[in-house]
Amino acid sequence: MSNEDLIKAKNAKKDKFYTQLQDIENELKHYTEHFKGKTVFCNCDDPRMSNFFYYFAYNFEHLGQKKLITTCYKNDTPDLFSKHDKEKAIYLEYTGDKDGDKTPSAEEIGIRHLEGDGDFRSPECYCEWVEIVYI
Repeated sequence: MSNEDLIKAKNAKKDKFYTQLQDIENELKHYTEHFKGKTVFCNCDDPRMSNFFYYFAYNFEHLGQKKLITTCYKNDTPDLFSKHDKEKAIYLEYTGDKDGDKTPSAEEIGIRHLEGDGDFRSPECYCEWVEIVYI
């Protein structure tokens, strides 16, 4: 993608770009040992649309993670073009495969409501846990 493409997207108000799954896989394969026993926290990264959440959930056992938490900002519905107009938001918490099918399912992923709107600066989205790897 060239700079010209980005300028066109900005002018057309189509400026939402998401990290591609292949790019995540290509980069994070060099750091797999860093995730063992860790909680991965994807802050303000809508878990229903996030390739980071997808990568970490589907590679949870392989990476040896402890927990995966991801939050979203002012959104409680799975909408790629959310207006972020909700007063409260949700977060998802995944602790691994429970039924042995090696596929994260809705029953295995805990959906919870945040107290606030999910702003990355809020106390519930900012933590100083030593074992967390921020993405």
